[in-house]
Amino acid sequence: MTGRLAGKVAFITGAARGQGRSHAIRLAQEGADIIAVDVSQQIETVPYPTARAEDLAETVRQVEALDRRIVAREADVRDLAALTAVVDDAVAELGRLDIVLSNAGISTPASSLDMDEETWQTMIDINLTGVWKTIKAAVPHIQAGGRGGSVVITSSLAAIYANPGTAHYSAAKAGLVMLAKVLAKELAPESIRVNTVHPTTVATDMILNEPTYRLFRPDLEHPTREDFEVAARTLNRLPIAAMEPVDISNAILYLVSDDGRYVTGTTHVVDAGGQL
Repeated sequence: MTGRLAGKVAFITGAARGQGRSHAIRLAQEGADIIAVDVSQQIETVPYPTARAEDLAETVRQVEALDRRIVAREADVRDLAALTAVVDDAVAELGRLDIVLSNAGISTPASSLDMDEETWQTMIDINLTGVWKTIKAAVPHIQAGGRGGSVVITSSLAAIYANPGTAHYSAAKAGLVMLAKVLAKELAPESIRVNTVHPTTVATDMILNEPTYRLFRPDLEHPTREDFEVAARTLNRLPIAAMEPVDISNAILYLVSDDGRYVTGTTHVVDAGGQL
């Protein structure tokens, strides 16, 4: 059976691990070739280990095991020139671009008034401005193809539901909603759709670390994953602590495939009832 994305090419940021790797694999399973970028050095201000070169190499291995092509390069979403160079070279190699998944992001829990300026600015530069740079580098290739296409921006339940210690994160993720809605109006005449996806907690390295555990359990000095899960279950109405990355990948597959061909400008919430 032909995959739902057969013959298409997707550009994914933050593809070395977590949701980004899951998206690359899921889209490849449906026939897409992949352009993948991520960082390989520790990002300043982030209190957990960020992606490394070997993580991106593992994404490459898993996509190639599905007999799909993948072009993977190191690029920081704060660097527009680097993003543009990667996409230009990859499209020249793979022949087209149809899908953009602006997924790269960080989490740096901090009190609104106690965080330093660098923590705030790095968050905005990656989680908000980095999305605009990703789209600016990539979407012109979808336009040039003249076939339409799809952009999905990874926002968060934090854009809808407020929690202490997330002002910079929530501000960035909320900003993505209006960025997507404006882009959806601007690009609709070219049949390019733009949507945001809003997960609740997802079991990735960005969540499964002690700083995030402390955000959820400020009552404990050294909370464990089990302690975190106790609190997380109180946020989600469905009886889970965290979703798996593939749960978000499946939602994105709907948005980028013909199944969602008339869906644009929406906030697609996948939150286990967390906003109820």
